[in-house]
Amino acid sequence: MSVTQILFWFLSVLAVISAINVVISKNAVFSVIWLIITFFSISGHYILLNAQFLAVVNIIVYAGAIMVLFLFVIMLMNLGKEVEPQKNKWLRLAGVIAGGCMLLVLVSALKDAETANQIAQVKEGDIGLINRLGVALFNDYVVPFEISSVLFLSAMVGAIVIGKKD
Repeated sequence: MSVTQILFWFLSVLAVISAINVVISKNAVFSVIWLIITFFSISGHYILLNAQFLAVVNIIVYAGAIMVLFLFVIMLMNLGKEVEPQKNKWLRLAGVIAGGCMLLVLVSALKDAETANQIAQVKEGDIGLINRLGVALFNDYVVPFEISSVLFLSAMVGAIVIGKKD
């Protein structure tokens, strides 16, 4: 086994275990922390696939911004056992049946998928590299990129004008 395979299996097991802990965790704060660990393990998979830009964006946007926002909202809501409504057994049974149906559909959809000939490029190619993205962005898509920057600038000015008190 190579180092890449060992890292892949470690990150896969970590992602599956932390995703299961997101669902079964009783405390919402711990659930968010497990979700952050899941995002980091998925970013590790992106790095193994030679897509460094996606890995960095995943860490910054999802694990950084959105999960911190979720954590603050959960902490500010101050949910406890007395505030949370209790779910009856029929609702839980319906959730288990719906999840089982979803698993059945997923297994039947992936049953005939042929993955033996589809091997990901690891350690070669320049598809996910940041310099390739920069070349494409500033050569082929320079006009839409500049238009979007002007739109963002006008949105910031508009937000300042609306938020300014007279």
